[in-house]
Amino acid sequence: MKRICLCLLIIVGFSTTYGDEPLKDQVDRSADRIESKVIQWRRHFHQYPELSNREFKTAEKIAEHLRQLGLDVKTGVAHTGVVGLLKGGKPGPVVGLRADMDALPVTERVDLPFASKVRTTYNGHDVGVMHACGHDTHMAILMGVAEILASMKKDLKGSVKFIFQPAEEGAPSGEQGGARLMVQEGVLENPKVDVIFGLHVWATKEVGTIGYRPGGAMAASDGLRIIVKGKQTHGSTPWTGVDPITVSAQIIMGLQTIISRQTELTEDAAVITIGSIHGGIRSNIIPDQVEMIGTIRTLDTDMQDKIHDKIRLTVTKIAESAGAEAEVRIGKGNPVTYNDPVLTAMMLPTLQAAAGAENVTLMNAITGAEDFSFYEKQVPGLFFFLGGMPKDKKPEEAAPHHSPDFYIDESGLKLGVRSLSYLVLDYMELHDK
Repeated sequence: MKRICLCLLIIVGFSTTYGDEPLKDQVDRSADRIESKVIQWRRHFHQYPELSNREFKTAEKIAEHLRQLGLDVKTGVAHTGVVGLLKGGKPGPVVGLRADMDALPVTERVDLPFASKVRTTYNGHDVGVMHACGHDTHMAILMGVAEILASMKKDLKGSVKFIFQPAEEGAPSGEQGGARLMVQEGVLENPKVDVIFGLHVWATKEVGTIGYRPGGAMAASDGLRIIVKGKQTHGSTPWTGVDPITVSAQIIMGLQTIISRQTELTEDAAVITIGSIHGGIRSNIIPDQVEMIGTIRTLDTDMQDKIHDKIRLTVTKIAESAGAEAEVRIGKGNPVTYNDPVLTAMMLPTLQAAAGAENVTLMNAITGAEDFSFYEKQVPGLFFFLGGMPKDKKPEEAAPHHSPDFYIDESGLKLGVRSLSYLVLDYMELHDK
């Protein structure tokens, strides 16, 4: 009951304090003024992308900009991360804003004058490097927000911590990184962050729009490794051995029934995918064992635990029924990206003010994962989606994230700058009341 009353008081307070016109007008004028600069930053990052935990030049450019703005800057956080602290002229909360920095091992196919030509060696392969998930836009937007808020420093009722995070896409094998390591190294402390906001540009959502979702917005991502052990024999006499390939095929089908027949999908979506299967070296030899790897996506922690238990049961019992053995290893990755419902309700009018109420829509949950979730495990957070699809396209025509044809309409970057700036100002005003 106290939580409900608090929420109502906050919303009432919001309706009476919302509309700090001078500061909002200043944000709007500044966003117009620096839009071309934000686009140029984005194009620079896009043309010179760097992979996870290798964002050295990217970090240098960001740190230099934050220092020029007069922020307290710390570098080398979680390997290559940059954190800038803007201390407002008035007391108040510490608001965290986060942008991710890393690119992907993808060879770009988009015909742009600033297309990436960078190549590197990744897992032993010569590959292109591309910002194929929009992290270049996230950095440019947050640099713009830092410039605007620094210009109104004396009027800020609190402080802002700008978090530029490496390795959102995952640290290289054998290394740590990303939001998990940022949190471990104390990015949310000294001073302690009270709330955190972040955005993700979305290639299949129309430019000029914003999507949001309270509660589970993006899925937990867990790694799955299964080893099926059989008995090697000649391919012409399978009855003299135990075929782990056939058993693996039964296991793959059995895993899908966990989702389709044993999980209450009206509560939340879930996915089990086997992405790789390896076993055998000849057509006429049944091998000793098969290895499978895959991913598990869930949007609810209770459902996550239940599905993990059912995977272990299904895999081991199918193997036993054929005289084989099976080993199951589940490694927890990113948690559910969980938007605090009270915070989301509080700040929804802010997003509507930035984009226009008709341009802010409730989105379905996304089974992709985001390590922004590690921050939200520590403090209340709101992670929302910024439209990046050109207005003349349909979602089914837009290239998906992580593809060589990924494309973002840069006219949407200014809305990203305005929305994050508005969130900071409104949260500080609400906290003050």
